[in-house]
Amino acid sequence: MHGLSRLGTGSNRSVSPSPPSSPRFRHGRYKNFAGGGGGVGRGGKQSAANKIVFVLISTVFRRKGVLLFAPLLYISGMLLYMGLLGFDVVSLKNAVVVVHRRSPPGSVYRSPQLFQKLWPYMEAESNATHNALMTAWNLKMHQGWKPCVNSIISKTGFSELPKSNGFLIIEANGGLNQQRLSICDAVAVAWLLNATLVIPIFHLNSVWRDSSKFGDIFDEGFFVHALRNHVNVVRELPEDVLQRFDYNISNIVNLRVKGWSSAAHYLQKVLPKLEAMGAVRIAPFSNRLAYSVPSNVQGVRCLSNFQALRFAEPIRTLADKMVERMVMNSSHTGGKYVSVHLRFEMDMVAFSCCEYDGGEEEKREMDIARERSWRGKFRRRGRVIRPGANRMDGKCPLTPLEVGLMLRGMGFDNNTSVFVAAGNIYKAEKYMAPLKQMFPLLETKDTLATPEELAPFKFIM
Repeated sequence: MHGLSRLGTGSNRSVSPSPPSSPRFRHGRYKNFAGGGGGVGRGGKQSAANKIVFVLISTVFRRKGVLLFAPLLYISGMLLYMGLLGFDVVSLKNAVVVVHRRSPPGSVYRSPQLFQKLWPYMEAESNATHNALMTAWNLKMHQGWKPCVNSIISKTGFSELPKSNGFLIIEANGGLNQQRLSICDAVAVAWLLNATLVIPIFHLNSVWRDSSKFGDIFDEGFFVHALRNHVNVVRELPEDVLQRFDYNISNIVNLRVKGWSSAAHYLQKVLPKLEAMGAVRIAPFSNRLAYSVPSNVQGVRCLSNFQALRFAEPIRTLADKMVERMVMNSSHTGGKYVSVHLRFEMDMVAFSCCEYDGGEEEKREMDIARERSWRGKFRRRGRVIRPGANRMDGKCPLTPLEVGLMLRGMGFDNNTSVFVAAGNIYKAEKYMAPLKQMFPLLETKDTLATPEELAPFKFIM
């Protein structure tokens, strides 16, 4: 007996003719099958294989099939890119098959191996007759360069500053370079809002642990004077404003401005509150102004950077002495030398989430450093650290070795005097050795200045 079916009951069900095939596949559907559909033996096997191939190809090339496979292709590509998938390499060792995972190209730090291969060629080129140092300062190349602020200063300055809309207080966070950028952005925002800028406060960063103030690093008086025709700058809030906020700066509203905010955002969101309350804070202020701003705003930003900011006199005095000594040590090249700012301190390496050649010990040290300085930021749910992908994207700090390879590739030979400006290099003895090998005439602040000269500045070094 036959059970109930939606097509009918038992053996008495009538067979309705099949619907016509799709015009797209009606012609030539079976033209590749030998003997029609009734072949047996080898022809039957070929027919079955051909049907399977045909079904797969037709599925892939149909529109719905492509949409089905596209996400799979995308996910596979991303897994390859992120390093989760890779092509395995099989080798035979002691009659045992060993499978090695092959890392994607560019995802592994291999500069030491490259250096070993290139070093014989570098030695052969030592004391070459041509050194890029002799042509790097060709004046003809720079005759077309002009200061960016000269043509804009006259448009942004005032013979007498208009009445201020209120006081702007910012907190510059990060390292010295980030603080400098924040100061320049603050001057530009103060000009835009017609606000009185209070000398920026330096945030005590958990990484740098530097308690220095603005006046410890920069010349405060010069800063105020240089901006006098553009922005009113005061060292502290006046008595009546402090009294209004109970002498507690924390009582002044702190506006949370998003990173890279436009000039229009400040005019629409910040200015009304500044006018209403007479004083506002923006903390933190790092990267809170977009790069692309109107030319007059950019002009004030450049004015602050290139003409208003200069180091405090004690720093300038020691710097002049060090430069003079560096020129004397470079007399064999006419007083010319190369200055390099290495960024390979432990915090930089840890924050980049890149891996080098330190193995498990390096991984443990970086995990400890990240937790100490950023407290859980890198352990948040959903946060995935992909060192290989970071390296392929060019986000890994250059090691001293890589900087040396770059300089040698640019044509600077081992007669080049090099001054290295840097903090405490991570594993300096290991990573600085190849750079010193490539450039024996290498100097640092510790070789150019005496311990007594450096002692007053230990808090910012």
